[in-house]
Amino acid sequence: MSTPPKIHLENVCKSFGPKDVLTGIDLDIAPAESVVVIGGSGTGKSVLLKCVLGLLTADSGTIEVDGTDITHVAANDRDETNKKFGMLFQGGALFDSIPVWENVAFGLIQGSGMSRADAKERSIETLAKVGLSKDVGALSPAELSGGMQKRVGLARAIAGSPEIIFFDEPTTGLDPIMADVINDLIVACVKDQGITALSITHDMASARKIGDRIAMLYHGKLIWIGAADDVDHSSNDYVDQFVHGRADGPIHMELRR
Repeated sequence: MSTPPKIHLENVCKSFGPKDVLTGIDLDIAPAESVVVIGGSGTGKSVLLKCVLGLLTADSGTIEVDGTDITHVAANDRDETNKKFGMLFQGGALFDSIPVWENVAFGLIQGSGMSRADAKERSIETLAKVGLSKDVGALSPAELSGGMQKRVGLARAIAGSPEIIFFDEPTTGLDPIMADVINDLIVACVKDQGITALSITHDMASARKIGDRIAMLYHGKLIWIGAADDVDHSSNDYVDQFVHGRADGPIHMELRR
């Protein structure tokens, strides 16, 4: 890379007892770049994301953000790094007991100490960026459709002006049209604000649209990394089988008996 990476992973490994999940992950993500990690269920995509976020500690290897090694930094010593992060959770993870605007402003109030008045104003402005009106801010999450909840989750992720956003299966549970709407919003928000993005998904339509580059995780390693435009002609049998959703190929489903 011509510029230092925003996120640098080198030989990152993680096991749970005898189960090896990550067996040597190498990945550099440039500033303002969007990288999508694809792979089947249970291949370790979420574990990879959690290691970067600090929710799990890698057994070995190096994880750096802006050149700072955060691999084994304790949770209470990660405040400065965590301030750079935003997160869109797979299930939305909205708090049912507070209104939408306060969900969006949660990190501003609880993490940054912003006044409730200023946080509410920022929240309403951010909701507008994802196509939601001020009136939506007064609703409870239970009153929203799945697509609107995803928009609120995206608004919360960008409300604190993060440098890096993590997307965990951003289109899960949405119909194809709403999924495409969310993908368009992600692209717009990330590109407009120059945000670095790391996403995990098994939705190839989403991966193609939101990713500058795509990496495939299989058996604990990234077996292919390339431009999103190249994923459909990768010359890799594993990638080809996955992106076209074919039952026949080198990837075999592991069934429990």
